[in-house]
Amino acid sequence: MAKSCKSLRRALLELAHRPARCSRGSAGCCAGGRFVSCSALSRTSIPQASGPNHICWRRTLFNFAAPLMNKRKEYSERRIIGYSMQEIYEVVAGVEEYKSFVPWCKKSEVLSKRAGYCKAHLEIGFPPLVERYTSVVTLVRPHLVKASCTDGKLFNHLETVWRFSPGIPGYPRTCTLDFSVSFEFRSLLHSQLAAVFFDEVVKQMVAAFERRAAKRYGPETSIPREFMLHEIHHT
Repeated sequence: MAKSCKSLRRALLELAHRPARCSRGSAGCCAGGRFVSCSALSRTSIPQASGPNHICWRRTLFNFAAPLMNKRKEYSERRIIGYSMQEIYEVVAGVEEYKSFVPWCKKSEVLSKRAGYCKAHLEIGFPPLVERYTSVVTLVRPHLVKASCTDGKLFNHLETVWRFSPGIPGYPRTCTLDFSVSFEFRSLLHSQLAAVFFDEVVKQMVAAFERRAAKRYGPETSIPREFMLHEIHHT
């Protein structure tokens, strides 16, 4: 793990010192052909003045010189879905099946199980961010599935919570889904990487559970537009 982190950091720093692209196409126009910067991997470009009527563009995303950021990320959403509480509960509670459909889940093995509780070994991520950890799962049928990481190497904190409550009156095969995930990496570098991909990863994960429910129980109940609900919050 330490080796992969060092390789990732070295690659980012090399990107940070590559020649910047200038509006006149001159490699030497921006401080001798490059910006002296600790920024790398750009999603946006910021114009930088380099003389009269001359603009250079610097790539920026990870600014290692910036003040330390809050490493904890949180995401929550509430929506009405066209499956019953019991149906969606069964999908989420089936931890041993995660490796078959949850994005980036490589392994999911239940180590022990009893009423209202199970302990599972999970492996998630993609190189160089791969985490193997034990998850303690609290189960309250058909209302709650809560999973907490207990011995992660990458995370200080990782917790997901699924809550299921009645849906639309008169539509028994609907329910209200409240989903939340929070995590905190031990590494600031990993936190900055997560800031880029976090929302998309979570959206894909939630969508994967819906697809799994569709595969197991068939198409979801059609919800009238006036009853549709989908709220998202993240920090």
